[in-house]
Amino acid sequence: MKIFVDADACPNGVKTILYRAAKRLSLEVTLVANRYLQVPPSKFIKTIRVEAGMDVADEKIVALVESGDLVITADIPLASNTIKKGGFAINPRGELYTEENVGSHLSIRNAMTELRESGVDTGGPKAFSPKDAQAFANQLDRFITQHRR
Repeated sequence: MKIFVDADACPNGVKTILYRAAKRLSLEVTLVANRYLQVPPSKFIKTIRVEAGMDVADEKIVALVESGDLVITADIPLASNTIKKGGFAINPRGELYTEENVGSHLSIRNAMTELRESGVDTGGPKAFSPKDAQAFANQLDRFITQHRR
């Protein structure tokens, strides 16, 4: 199992959790972003820098992900495409996307996009908190325990 991170918008707290997991469990973690990322030195942590542009990092991740791999992302279309390829996705707040729930998340996302495009102020997500980081760490631990080959 490899872990890919949609790193442009990934909170630093989540990245730190992933760095520790990579080291502790000898897991390959690859961060994909359209900017330079500074990561701790490790043979298990890699970065891929892609060109700036809409969905460029997402497309790179989808091209690399294989069945059984895990993607860390808050991007619902990326999560959906990962699941279609036999992978798994967890958002930075610790929610595991599945075949059963990703469709409803995608529908809600699309409805919210339509509202924003029509001028409705839908607000944004709440600030990332230590409670969110803990939920992510717990979900990651559960996932790795269940799926590590």
